[in-house]
Amino acid sequence: MINIVAVLLTCHNRKDKTIECLRHLSESKNACNYKFKMDVYLTDDGSTDNTSSEIRRRFPDVNILKGNGNLFWAGGMRNSWNEAMKNTSYDAFLLLNDDTLMESTCFDELFKAHDYSLKRYRTGSIYIGSVMDQITMAHTYGGNLLLNKWTFKLKKVLPDGNIQECHIGNGNIMFIHKKVVETIGIFSKKYIHAIADYDYTLKAYEKKIPILVCANYCGQCTIDHPAPNFKKMNLKERIHYLKMPKGFELSGYMYFMWRFFPFRAPFVYCSLWLKTLFPPIAAIIDRMLNR
Repeated sequence: MINIVAVLLTCHNRKDKTIECLRHLSESKNACNYKFKMDVYLTDDGSTDNTSSEIRRRFPDVNILKGNGNLFWAGGMRNSWNEAMKNTSYDAFLLLNDDTLMESTCFDELFKAHDYSLKRYRTGSIYIGSVMDQITMAHTYGGNLLLNKWTFKLKKVLPDGNIQECHIGNGNIMFIHKKVVETIGIFSKKYIHAIADYDYTLKAYEKKIPILVCANYCGQCTIDHPAPNFKKMNLKERIHYLKMPKGFELSGYMYFMWRFFPFRAPFVYCSLWLKTLFPPIAAIIDRMLNR
């Protein structure tokens, strides 16, 4: 039984989105048919837009942690998670992106997935809440099936009214039972910004821990980071983007590849550098790697 949940977030200079996220979180908790307690841990990673003061005013129960501005997403989430882990009473951990708006039914969907896991697998698992674009209602983040290890081809698992299995999940809404954390820990320190959620779910899959996609959509989140246009960047800017946390994050991405797809890793490394140094041939490289 899940009696108390730790909710984990991180943020940086998007006060309005963070406040809306917390408002929807509170509303979903209040609307839930399951009774449980909830503590919120939020790392403010060096915001300069008064995010922390506004949160204190509107949500005084939120535990606000301070970052130095260099934690980014994975680091900020680890910071919140580590603080929550000081309290050993939590039955589950909810990872929530601060640009994600939970539906009022979100917690009900997550708890139903947990009940399903207990009945079918006799254990607590990882539960992925799918989210959609706020305007188009198109699927944006959620669970994925890994179809091809060579091309790293993924297939989105779209909610269809049934709880489904997946291999890889996004951390926009990710509900993790304490037994999972006891088995595989928290996010790896190898990641600065992205990929940590993919690493975590693949690590769980290796341990035969079920990763379940909730039966229905759990929230809304719009993709707001378009692909870079290398044609408009000079060489120095492209190399910077290759290495920067909010770019390709070369070090973290290559660790991910070597960890899970070692046979593919050398080709990916060469591909990323070729794309960076010679953008005109990027399309040819992509076609070769994704045949």
